[in-house]
Amino acid sequence: MVTHYIIQGIFVLVGLLALLAALFNWDWFFTAHNTLFIVANAGRNRARLFYAAIGLLMIATGVFFFLSIQGCI
Repeated sequence: MVTHYIIQGIFVLVGLLALLAALFNWDWFFTAHNTLFIVANAGRNRARLFYAAIGLLMIATGVFFFLSIQGCI
């Protein structure tokens, strides 16, 4: 059961990282090797929107799975 909470926590933390990077326009995040493909093809502003949406989706996924394990959903 603890494994579920660890995975949910990872989803929320990674989603929060992506969301904060998009909101604060962190240069280190958007110049990283893994994000350069999105930035080069979509532009910096659209990449920020993309990562904000991905971050919100990951946070929502973590919360959804937490509530489903608790029996609230």
